[in-house]
Amino acid sequence: MTIKPLILLPDPVLRQQSEPVERVDAELDGFIEDMLETMYDAPGIGLAAIQVGVPRRLLVIDIAGKDEPKNPQVFINPEVVATGDGVSVYEEGCLSIPDYYADVERPESITVRYLDRKGDQQTIDADGLLATCLQHEIDHLNGVLFIDHISKLKRDMVVRKFTKLARQRVTA
Repeated sequence: MTIKPLILLPDPVLRQQSEPVERVDAELDGFIEDMLETMYDAPGIGLAAIQVGVPRRLLVIDIAGKDEPKNPQVFINPEVVATGDGVSVYEEGCLSIPDYYADVERPESITVRYLDRKGDQQTIDADGLLATCLQHEIDHLNGVLFIDHISKLKRDMVVRKFTKLARQRVTA
C-alpha cells in the first residue's frame, strides 16, 4: 500500500470530469487500498480518486468517530439517483483545500447507486454526515469543489490564497 500525494487547489486537475471505472479487478482493489491509506493518513473522512490525480469515478469514505473502529466504504461509479426535500448545513473542509472550512447547504438525504468492491450494483439511502460526505466526494468526480457552494467573494478569496501558496511552493 502506498500513500499518494494529494492534489491541491488551484491545480486544474481538480476541475476535471472523472471517467467511469470500466473494470473492477485486483489492480483497482490495490488502488482502493492506496486511497484508504492516503485518506487515513491525511487524516480525512472522504477521498475521491481525482484528488490523487486519477480521473476515475471512485471514492472512499469512513465517517467512523475517533473512538469507533474503522468502517471504510467504497463507492465505484456512484450517482445520486434521488434527493430528499430537506436541507442541512455542515461545516465542510477538503483535503485538497487544507485548513479552510465553510458552511455548505446540501440536501439532507440522498439515494446513491454505485458498484461495491466486488463490482456488484448497490443502492444506499444516506442522511446526516454520510449524505454530506457522499455529495462532497461525488462533486469532486464532476469537477466541483465545496467552495463552489459558497459566495463568489469568499470563493475568490480562497482561490487567490491557494494560488499564492502554490507559487510560493514552486519558488521555494
